[in-house]
Amino acid sequence: MERLEQLKKEFNDVSDFLIALGDEKRQSIIITLLQNNSCKGLRVNDLTDATQLSRPAVSHHLKILKQVGLIEMRSEGTKNYYFLSHTTTEIDKLKNLLNHVTTIIEKSEGK
Repeated sequence: MERLEQLKKEFNDVSDFLIALGDEKRQSIIITLLQNNSCKGLRVNDLTDATQLSRPAVSHHLKILKQVGLIEMRSEGTKNYYFLSHTTTEIDKLKNLLNHVTTIIEKSEGK
């Protein structure tokens, strides 16, 4: 029972991250940033061209991705560049949760 309480906490800890990952438009932004594979980053205009989303929509999705720690931003004068974060804390939390769920499932199969 203690393990299930721990799982509830872990699910709660990654819920915002899962919501951010679950949106197809945000997935498109993440894939575009991965394809760019540059630490320089991309501007909102670059992302609107690549994702076929409006500028306000891209900005909204970038804000959500930034809040969950998936992307970061740097400024050069008035220009903002967005890139994937090198901090994997939230990804590590999700991997830990999935490992715990897998362990519980594997142990229940043996019963």
